[in-house]
Amino acid sequence: MEVEATNPEWVRAALIQSRSVVARREAAPPGMIAVGVRGPRREQRWAGLVTNEDVHQVIGPGVLRFQNAKIARRSLPAIQALRFAEERLRRLTQEWGPVGSVGYELATGLSVTSLESDLDLVIYAPYPLQRDEVRCLWNVLDIAPARVDVRLETPAGGFSFEEYMRGQDRVLLRTPTGPILTDDPWRPAERTALA
Repeated sequence: MEVEATNPEWVRAALIQSRSVVARREAAPPGMIAVGVRGPRREQRWAGLVTNEDVHQVIGPGVLRFQNAKIARRSLPAIQALRFAEERLRRLTQEWGPVGSVGYELATGLSVTSLESDLDLVIYAPYPLQRDEVRCLWNVLDIAPARVDVRLETPAGGFSFEEYMRGQDRVLLRTPTGPILTDDPWRPAERTALA
């Protein structure tokens, strides 16, 4: 990934420390992938593009688990919450895993999770989940050692687990072309584009 001189200095420093970037949902030109660079502070995020050929390894959330954490980091509440989730989600047939700071830390080995970090999880849901199923999962995760924020990922995009669980008529679905409101995040036929 090339870093232009106009980008913040922390972007260059972050890429020197780790060549790891995260995939972004944004649509990219043919042969390119939209990626993001994470800086040491929460507000430090930079959007960029890489060519398909620049990608040497892909580590998806589904392979990241508590055992990947450095022993000295395992007592952090968000990493403890991952252990808690692993024990409670054993029977879940959908692929799932950590994203956000915990996922990034487990994938790269960089210590980016803090005492205040939430555990961000993604659950890949290629087929519709019933709200009762979601409510049961929510009740399990709601008592984890740290706040757990879950995104359900459908073929059309991703949306908030909590928003769906609460039974709202429509959910905000984040797609590669932008967010939309829909009453069916698996088949968002009636789309309302948001500015």
